Amino acid sequence: MTVRLSIAGGIREVAAASPDVVAVVDGDRRLTYRGLDDRSSRLANALLAAGLRTGERVAVLLGNRLEYAEVAAGIAKAGLVMVPLNPRMTPPESAYVLGHSGARALVADQAHAAAVEGVAVPPVVLSLGGAGLGPSYEAALATAEATDPRSGTGDLDPFCVAYTSGTTGSPKGVVISHRSRCLTFYASALEWGLGPGRRTIAVAPMYHGAGFAFGYAPLCTGGTVAMLRSWDPERLLAMIARERAQSVFLVPTHAHMLRALGPAALRAHDLSCLDTLFFNAAALPGPLKEWVLETFPGVGVHELYGSTEAGIVTDCRPADARRKLGSVGRPWFMTEVRIVDEEGNPASRGELFSRSPFLMNGYLGDPGATAACTTSDGFLTSGDIVERDDEGFIYVVGRKKDMIISGGVNIAPREVEEALATFPGVAEAAVVGLPDERWGERVTAFVVALPGARLDAAALVAHCRTRLSGPKVPRTVELVEALPRNAAGKILKRALKESHAPPR
Repeated sequence: MTVRLSIAGGIREVAAASPDVVAVVDGDRRLTYRGLDDRSSRLANALLAAGLRTGERVAVLLGNRLEYAEVAAGIAKAGLVMVPLNPRMTPPESAYVLGHSGARALVADQAHAAAVEGVAVPPVVLSLGGAGLGPSYEAALATAEATDPRSGTGDLDPFCVAYTSGTTGSPKGVVISHRSRCLTFYASALEWGLGPGRRTIAVAPMYHGAGFAFGYAPLCTGGTVAMLRSWDPERLLAMIARERAQSVFLVPTHAHMLRALGPAALRAHDLSCLDTLFFNAAALPGPLKEWVLETFPGVGVHELYGSTEAGIVTDCRPADARRKLGSVGRPWFMTEVRIVDEEGNPASRGELFSRSPFLMNGYLGDPGATAACTTSDGFLTSGDIVERDDEGFIYVVGRKKDMIISGGVNIAPREVEEALATFPGVAEAAVVGLPDERWGERVTAFVVALPGARLDAAALVAHCRTRLSGPKVPRTVELVEALPRNAAGKILKRALKESHAPPR
């Protein structure tokens, strides 16, 4: 029989070899690999007994909790396809994803019932934490067979359909294969030490692509993952110390909030166990990365770049962290990159494409959108504009759609944001182009101050004039308390533009 890649494979293997090793920690709850294997098989059989057939889709409405791992593995064991839902979705958003995906079942936490209030849910529902949404999840597992059904799926069959945040219109369903994620898990174990005996924490939301990839990877490779139920910087520090976590995945927003706690809060926790930090979602601003390197001097800091559609594309490893500030590194394992100018010619600055076994299968039910972002020889566009230096290190300049054209000059928001980040007291900044009758677009900056800092818009503009040429200097600076973000921690620049759009 041909052995096929499956995201449930590692759990089966570790359960057979080391059944008593703790796989998942959630507060006071501990689940061993034996338990994870058993409960995921029971869920698989419960779904199949309810009438679901190979390839059908199961929506999952859960936060970071112990059950997320067994639900994902159980869906895979049954040969079904997971459709993660963001618990913060509004009912219309949930209705769109449920309808577009054609989900035939829903596994949901009653605590997040508001996300599907008034929505036509699938015919099969299993509810955790109460029976308001449907029959009890625990009761279904208790009466189901514990034998692994091992429903056959191929390497390229989908394990999930992950919906994008919809920053450019209606969300698209990104179809991701078992091969894509299995290879990501094993390469991540090689890169960030997520294998047997290693401990990590699921910090980013498991319903998001990166959060799931780095929260589930330890389980496919024999490690232990602790669930951070909701983001809180103090709680994360306490959990690192209590669980003796070694590798932790964060996004820049997390680093901002850890820095805001102050040195005393960091010193109050024993973080000596920590040896690896890896960041994703957006490039770390130079000053923030310097803070991370100084605050965690014995920790290897990685900065990676990728997308839901492409998986991981690049990684800037610890040896290059300081000398290549601002870079997201070189291409990752098994990955080729191509940079082209507006005419499609090879260039050192231009739009980034990548080709690897991590790429999506395509957008669900949207061959036109799939064709629009892929090439005939299998490369996928990121939609990002990048620069590559003479050593092959890549720097993200900005989103192609976010490029500002002011007075006929192309301006990369990232360059302006980096200049603002060097001003004392600036926590972070986002730069967009807003409509302007004279210039076409005017460079507009939204700036968040560090706790206790007092910023002045005129001083920020003057600071930029010492670092940027005239067209790049912000015409307007707005001081704001926070920047809008999606589940992955990426700043929603469209939201900033829409909040300042002229009335129609």
